[in-house]
Amino acid sequence: MNIFESNWGKTLSFFTVFVVALAAVLYYLENSEIDEIPRMDLNAMEENSQQKNRTCFILGASGETGTALLKEIVELNIFSSITLIGRRQLTFEDKAYENLVQKVVDFEKLGEYTEAFQGHDVGYCCLGTAKAGAEGFVRVDHDYVLKSAELAKAGGCSHFHLESSKGADKTSSFLYLKTKGQVEAEIEDLGFERFSIYRPAVLLVDREESRPAEWVAQKFLGAFSSVFPTMSIPITAVARAMVVNTLKDGEEKVEILENKAIYNLGKIGDKK
Repeated sequence: MNIFESNWGKTLSFFTVFVVALAAVLYYLENSEIDEIPRMDLNAMEENSQQKNRTCFILGASGETGTALLKEIVELNIFSSITLIGRRQLTFEDKAYENLVQKVVDFEKLGEYTEAFQGHDVGYCCLGTAKAGAEGFVRVDHDYVLKSAELAKAGGCSHFHLESSKGADKTSSFLYLKTKGQVEAEIEDLGFERFSIYRPAVLLVDREESRPAEWVAQKFLGAFSSVFPTMSIPITAVARAMVVNTLKDGEEKVEILENKAIYNLGKIGDKK
């Protein structure tokens, strides 16, 4: 019994030290980023946006981020027209969605659908896949995204929003991060008047499709999301951040919002 108690005591001590060390690392990472949340009058910003009579399109409205983003935009009524561009027609029961314009396209032949990208002031790209293997991933997350951005630019879009990923880096040795980084750089080269890149960490959302590794990460990180928002983020916070960032004036032509910046903007939208 004494041996058992001794081993258990050592294990408990080791676990305690590990937890304390992990908390210290997370605290350092969390506080190494800017904490300041800017003050904004969202009501005035919404009224200003409505007066501009702007239009927008959303790519990937059937996905988790796109769905949340569409809900935020419809509720705030900040655009005179909202166009959904996707591979299939979406159905909505809520009458608030009855005035949406939907353009069904074949992403393998996007060049034949230039009309769908014409005349929009703001574009949101939430395209992404995790089910098609490496080749399919590159085709969707790079080729489809880049071609859509090219058509949007040619069609007159001035502010393009791209949902990317934390750690995106065109020089990375990891295909996922490298692809995300490459498409960021190539869209930047298109020269939009304003280009906003969002790099969320682990997205906290109940997906319909099964992603075991992401599910485990969500369960672990979900408990820390409000304390350490550099680790994970609710999908609704990403959507709100994209909307709030649309309403605010851009300080730079190209802006990269890392996870905590997204989290902070999302909190502003949530407080409204």
